[in-house]
Amino acid sequence: MAPKVAVTEATGRQAASFVLGCVATLTVMLLFQYQAPPDYGRAARSPVQFSTSRDQLLLHCGGNGTAPPPPVIARGGEEANITGKPPTTATAVAEEQPPTKPPATSTASSPTHHIPATSTDLEEEGGEFRGLAAAVARAATDDRTVIITCVNHAFAAPDSLLDIFLQGFRVGDGTPELLRHVLVVAMDPTALTRCRAVHPHCYLYTMPGLDVDFTSEKFFASKDYLELVWSKLKLQRRILQLGYNFLFTDVDIVWLRNPFKHVAVYADMAISSDVFFGDPDNIDNFPNTGFFYVKPSARTIAMTKEWHEARSSHPGLNEQPVFNHIKKKLVKKLKLKVQYLDTAYIGGFCSYGKDLSKICTMHANCCIGLQSKISDLKGVLADWKNYTRLPPWAKPNARWTVPGKCIH
Repeated sequence: MAPKVAVTEATGRQAASFVLGCVATLTVMLLFQYQAPPDYGRAARSPVQFSTSRDQLLLHCGGNGTAPPPPVIARGGEEANITGKPPTTATAVAEEQPPTKPPATSTASSPTHHIPATSTDLEEEGGEFRGLAAAVARAATDDRTVIITCVNHAFAAPDSLLDIFLQGFRVGDGTPELLRHVLVVAMDPTALTRCRAVHPHCYLYTMPGLDVDFTSEKFFASKDYLELVWSKLKLQRRILQLGYNFLFTDVDIVWLRNPFKHVAVYADMAISSDVFFGDPDNIDNFPNTGFFYVKPSARTIAMTKEWHEARSSHPGLNEQPVFNHIKKKLVKKLKLKVQYLDTAYIGGFCSYGKDLSKICTMHANCCIGLQSKISDLKGVLADWKNYTRLPPWAKPNARWTVPGKCIH
């Protein structure tokens, strides 16, 4: 019987080896067939990525608290942090401009932003927009959005418009975290020095060949005033070419709540209104170009180009009435989608809502003279501070006491 036992043991060992081999083979096959979902390296939530629900954010700015949509995912899996809109890829807006050098990156202390290399990069090295790409990258959000304002020496002086502008962000509801994404464009070296003393993100915009002194106050419709306002449009176009969304805001605007939640996802451009007829899609609303949001695309880059070129056929006018004259042509020709912002939320002295629980920004438009603007914007901040101190039951009865000195 001994041989039979040996045969049985050998057969058992062979069977066990066969089973183990099958298991190992099956395991290897499963490992090859199964691929873990890609790890997009979800970054840590940046300081401006709000942790509150969308309902709460809307209520901060007078919204209706409707159910939140699915989160919008930005580049690299990060949630879009200010605008709540899909990110813009720089490649898409520069597709007609072949790359000439590797993408630039920001400093190690800031999030990395991939700047598209374009045929106009020579401007960055020694021309009109030298250093702009790096300045925008340092200030921009993770979804490539930057807030821009412009100042000269008169506006940047102590206790002038720049100080009021920055103070508004600091005392506003949900606006302090936006301040780190504001790029202040200085139009002269003195303004740059003052900006650097009060704000981390400053850029000196030099215009070779343009013999204009931008340091002093510019009176409305004067030659220097027109050069000042039209030069900003060239800068804005360059930012679009770099692949960034921007919200341009005049420095005589006080931010009290986050206005981005009133910008529609469909809009190529969202612009404030001097006169708002109740429909954001009504092209006959009167625009105010002191506050507008644009996302980069072939359409919007073409828009800013045609807008700037239209100056020659409208001599003596600033960029706002020219835009009003050509807006229907731009919409028809470029299929541009323009949203007009409700003055109940994005207000100004020309037209503003009476409900302080809704207002996001207040513009010192319909106002002539630097000192008048300073006086009445200080009044806006005083009204806001008084409003925030009121008990909840008293806030619905709060009213503005301004404007006072401004023509309106």
